[in-house]
Amino acid sequence: MTSAQIDMDQLTGALRRETVKKNVAAIHISGKLSLLQRKLSNVLLLNAYDALTTAQTHTIDARTLATMVGYNSNDMDTLRASLRALAETVAEWDMLDEEGRQEWGVSSLLSFAKLKSGVCEYAYSPALAQKLHDPKIYALINVHIQRNFTSGHGLALYENCYRFVRTGSTGWWSLEIFRKLMGVDGSNYYESFKHLNAKIIKPAVAEVNRNSDIEITPEFKKKGRAVADIRFLIKENPQLAMFQIGDDEGIRNLDVFKKLIDQGVSDRLARQWISEHGEDYVAQKLDYVRRQPDVKSAAGYLNAALKDDYSIKEVKTQPPSPEAMQRAQDRIDQERKADAELDMRLAERAKRARKFEIVSNLVSRRNPTQRDADKRLFLAGLEDDLERMEFRNHGWQSALNANAIFTFWAEMNPGAFDEVENS
Repeated sequence: MTSAQIDMDQLTGALRRETVKKNVAAIHISGKLSLLQRKLSNVLLLNAYDALTTAQTHTIDARTLATMVGYNSNDMDTLRASLRALAETVAEWDMLDEEGRQEWGVSSLLSFAKLKSGVCEYAYSPALAQKLHDPKIYALINVHIQRNFTSGHGLALYENCYRFVRTGSTGWWSLEIFRKLMGVDGSNYYESFKHLNAKIIKPAVAEVNRNSDIEITPEFKKKGRAVADIRFLIKENPQLAMFQIGDDEGIRNLDVFKKLIDQGVSDRLARQWISEHGEDYVAQKLDYVRRQPDVKSAAGYLNAALKDDYSIKEVKTQPPSPEAMQRAQDRIDQERKADAELDMRLAERAKRARKFEIVSNLVSRRNPTQRDADKRLFLAGLEDDLERMEFRNHGWQSALNANAIFTFWAEMNPGAFDEVENS
């Protein structure tokens, strides 16, 4: 896997959009998908969305598909396996129709898929296509943000929470429903709330809060002494602009961006302000600050001007008080600290992604017999039932087993990760 940004200029048609409308029914039945399969399903839907109900089949360049889910390996076996899994996964929806009548349905996620001459062709069943295209009930899934996730449970939780961001809460789900959404229903291990909380809820919540444009907080409801229901409180992540902007050099080339940097504003905060307020608004506030006498902290003053909409026309406007300036400076300092922490997290995530990509390349060089032997040898070294189950579900891309996977392949190929470790 890789954390590289998608080059939007190289994409065409629907793929140039960053978000895919995803019907609630589709989100709620795909819990058992692995991380790669879930990402693939979103990109395939994004590619097909405009013609879902008018075209019988859809096509996408196979390498473009791999790039958009962050899988840059030449190993097409993994792509084939993931497409096969989508065709074998049963989609089930249970919802109200336009007249308020209950409607239940079932379909495979893909009715067929094939790879030929570097092109992936696929189709949805007519019934599922209608549900996926329903404009009334959907969530917007950002295909850039989904690339940040390294676990299927984290991405599943993000998808199931994101559509409630405007209401601020998912509402109460029974643990039975939650297990189904996370794809762990039927597991005796996760019947225990202790195990469910430690291995699924806490790691998935942490990943959503770390990698996406929303922040979620779980709350629990008990029946007697046992936890019976769960809900998630949701708010927008203050780092939203970072995810929206990504590595967009266009913003960095703006004059207003360069002027912000000259005033001591950090790179990320400058991009965030331009994204949130617009180029013209930020330029106006910069002009306002330049006209003020005895400004000790231009960045802090500008922060206050943007927040409270100071205007040149307001002749009687008093400059911010020392207390307000201190609060503004504190915010600037917090932003800089957040920048440093974020840079560290991004560097660690990038290093981890590069290691997973190296593992994929190492695996691709092995013949089928060697691959089977590698898997059996690795599984034999895992002592925890959950770790073994996660490896069976996600293979060499298992986030839970990342450290063990890197150690295994480092022993098999000494020096394989030296370049990453020394970078």
